[in-house]
Amino acid sequence: MTNLTRDNCPVQRATNVMGDQWSLLILREFFLEGPRRFQDLQDVLKLSPNTLSVRLRKLEQGDVLERRLYSQNPPRSEYHLTEAGKALAPVLSALRHWGEMHTQDLPPNKP
Repeated sequence: MTNLTRDNCPVQRATNVMGDQWSLLILREFFLEGPRRFQDLQDVLKLSPNTLSVRLRKLEQGDVLERRLYSQNPPRSEYHLTEAGKALAPVLSALRHWGEMHTQDLPPNKP
């Protein structure tokens, strides 16, 4: 990371798009399962609808995800990774590898 400046920093620009825990966990689901529907993401992540909506919108605005209509009546959408989103695969893979090597297992969820 030589010549990294703080003005217009690419790391800052990237984290502006997807730099919080929920956005990264949402992206994980696309790499595990492929295109996803809102309810599928909500069921697996246990996020409030508002939080999930905000994160999905931010990922759409960052050109990481795109929403595609799959039903007209009622209108229903499915989310897909864009080419820019797919390019995050090595980043998520590196983060996963780092987590495996340097973090402890989480305690099991209680029912």
